[in-house]
Amino acid sequence: MYAMKNIFLAIITLFVAVDAIGLLPLYISLTNGLNTIEKKRIIFRSMVTAVCLAVLFVFAGKIVFDYLGISIGDFMVAGGLILFCIAIMDILQAQKESRIHSDDLGVVPLGTPLVAGPAVMTALLIIIQQYGLKATMVSIIFNIVLAGLIFRMEVLIIKLIGESGARALSKITSLLLGAFAISMVRRGIEYIIKCGFGK
Repeated sequence: MYAMKNIFLAIITLFVAVDAIGLLPLYISLTNGLNTIEKKRIIFRSMVTAVCLAVLFVFAGKIVFDYLGISIGDFMVAGGLILFCIAIMDILQAQKESRIHSDDLGVVPLGTPLVAGPAVMTALLIIIQQYGLKATMVSIIFNIVLAGLIFRMEVLIIKLIGESGARALSKITSLLLGAFAISMVRRGIEYIIKCGFGK
């Protein structure tokens, strides 16, 4: 019972950090204009990327970050700047298909820093200390698979709002992506200031 409780709490904690429901509009924006096969491939690659990165971070992330002198704050700022550049290109370019190659989209920015981003990295550091390795691994697999399933719901949303609605939503979510990116940079700077420069 104690082990199940730990797994449940770890899943809930990481579910909040991943925020797959909140990422769904951003996924719709990034994949607008792509066909179903490409979207399935992107979702699969994003899940593989996120799982590999999360598992790698659990075992070696803190060591690598400490060795390179990188903090979670640095990761937030870098990830935020990448997302902001993508958001600007989304808004300015009429044809989003030329913005970023679909082969890369599943890895960056969807796999990281959106799905497996700074919030997830920070949560993993807490989860592994509080709930143990087994609960952490289960929560990673569960939440990233769940994120992939939620992204697949995009088809239902498109059917509800139509193609013109999808295009409008795409532009709106590009603005949201830009705001999210600025928020990530701001939180990264706050983290760096709070923890001290050079740590």
